[in-house]
Amino acid sequence: MNTRFWTMKDLDAIEALERECFSDPWSRTMLAESFLSNGFFGLLLEEEGNLIGYGGARVVLDEAEIELIAVREMFRCCGRGRAIVEDLLTVAKERGAARVFLEVRVSNVSAQLLYLKCGFRGLYARTRYYPDGEDAIVMVKELA
Repeated sequence: MNTRFWTMKDLDAIEALERECFSDPWSRTMLAESFLSNGFFGLLLEEEGNLIGYGGARVVLDEAEIELIAVREMFRCCGRGRAIVEDLLTVAKERGAARVFLEVRVSNVSAQLLYLKCGFRGLYARTRYYPDGEDAIVMVKELA
């Protein structure tokens, strides 16, 4: 496994994996705007030159938010997602974050379990947060 920062050249592959993984994927424009915005960083997980997963986060002052995370289906439940989350947390801390937030669908139990294993805890729910009306759970992890 190899983790590296995104480049603009990676947007096609990231967009394709985003569409593969989500019913309401971010568009190429949304991905590019995030990539180019202040405080954002994105990490890719590759194996033998193939994109396995990615994550993206934004750091503002002492807080970070994980905005994106995806792992190709055939590589789920074998540590790849955890590797991406841990690398995002490491970079966020290096960039001054003291705590990290994220939102996750209430129906995405496997992601919730991953985040709990990574030290996140639930804070509250955001009612009808997603475009399809599903609620989100807001989670946080303090970086000591």
